[in-house]
Amino acid sequence: MKFSKKIKKYTIILSACIFLFLYLFEGYLTFSSIKPFSKNLIYEKHTGKKWDTRKKSQVYEDLRKINNKIKLVINPNFYFDKDYTIFPFSGYSNSETLYCNENGYYSIYQSDRFGFNNPDEEWDKKEIEFLLIGDSFTHGACVNRPNDVASILRNLSKKSVLNLGYGGNGPLIELAILREYLNTNVKKIIWIYLEGNDLNNLNDEIKNQILLKYLNQATFIQNLKLRQDEINNVTDKVIKNEFSRIFYQKNKDKKFRYKILKFIRLNNTKKILFKNKSVKKKYKPDEQIFAEFKRIIMLANETVNKNNSKLYFVYLPEYNRYKMKYNNSEYTFIKDMIEELNIPFIDVHKQVFLKEENPLIFFPFEKEGHYNALGYKKVAETIYNFINK
Repeated sequence: MKFSKKIKKYTIILSACIFLFLYLFEGYLTFSSIKPFSKNLIYEKHTGKKWDTRKKSQVYEDLRKINNKIKLVINPNFYFDKDYTIFPFSGYSNSETLYCNENGYYSIYQSDRFGFNNPDEEWDKKEIEFLLIGDSFTHGACVNRPNDVASILRNLSKKSVLNLGYGGNGPLIELAILREYLNTNVKKIIWIYLEGNDLNNLNDEIKNQILLKYLNQATFIQNLKLRQDEINNVTDKVIKNEFSRIFYQKNKDKKFRYKILKFIRLNNTKKILFKNKSVKKKYKPDEQIFAEFKRIIMLANETVNKNNSKLYFVYLPEYNRYKMKYNNSEYTFIKDMIEELNIPFIDVHKQVFLKEENPLIFFPFEKEGHYNALGYKKVAETIYNFINK
């Protein structure tokens, strides 16, 4: 009986200590701007600089005090369920554009005449050596020029490069962009594919009636080059509405009741303790999606050949490939299909990442996200060296 009472007593004391420790730790996480084991801490330790901890809405608000014409990146997939008379594939033209922060600072770029991430004068060049098609990794997510793939290719080749990549794009939007913006003076088209989400994006894209027209009608276009004023107007409306939503959420986060509830639930602590268990399950494309993707690449190749250009396919690996056991079925299918179509296949996974003892060095502070400046540099060098070998 005495032994049993002692166990009970020690169990209560131990439970109380654990309980107290968890809430003290949660309190630290709640009131500290730097979270343990985070990119923020690693960044400050290695650079001596302070991570920009502001929310994007606050950065936008602060920048507008300096330049009230600054814009936000609005990904084309935002328009899936919207009822506008136009489906934009780019952003506001000739404007400073705020993007994202994964490296300690918010990236900003000056958009070109069609709302893409290029120096505007690239469109006036007599000959375009490279035209890039892809998603946020092509767009230049979370780095500034000259650290994006397109800028590095310009420096390596000393020739003109057009970047038509945009965040959130999947293969069908990329086909549509190619059809809308391809000029006859383009020599090489670089189609940059990201494993892990491109086919997932395609699964959403084929549900949109406007995008399906690009797939099912060989000559369909929206004449977007001639409608940039409309794109600007739509982008402005979206930014105002989207910013209002973001700002409302920011205010909501400040509500005392909401913060207390998050504290009681140990939200921040659970994020650290169960971060590996909270990883979303990888999307598994079915036969229809594989078939639609092949059809898209065939149509893209036809468009490129008719333009007397040459198509190159670049395969980018995702972060999870180097963190867990990885299923290679998507990689195998894509590689075999591209080679079957006699399209040059540039394998960044094999030619870059597998050659590194620690492939995670190409991601921001070895954490999940887009590539860092080193990662983008390696991608650009691999493309350039492959084409010029």
